Amino acid sequence: MCGIFGYVGERDVVEVLVVGLKRLQYRGYDSCGIAVLEGNELAVVKEAGRIERLEQILSRYTFQAKVGIAHTRWATHGTPSPI
Repeated sequence: MCGIFGYVGERDVVEVLVVGLKRLQYRGYDSCGIAVLEGNELAVVKEAGRIERLEQILSRYTFQAKVGIAHTRWATHGTPSPI
């Protein structure tokens, strides 16, 4: 099972995506990640474990993006991993 959430807009894309992930947490919490579009570059950050771990990693980045997508995963096949 998993949850997918996307955002396009003027607000802080990472903040919006993290809130969306937290609302989808019941759909899976073995791993999660985000991808944001900065200009022509796609930045991807993913982590095994709960959303709070991803939040800690994201605090090290400064993204100037207005488009992004996030996912949360429940490992029904294989072990939880950030890959």
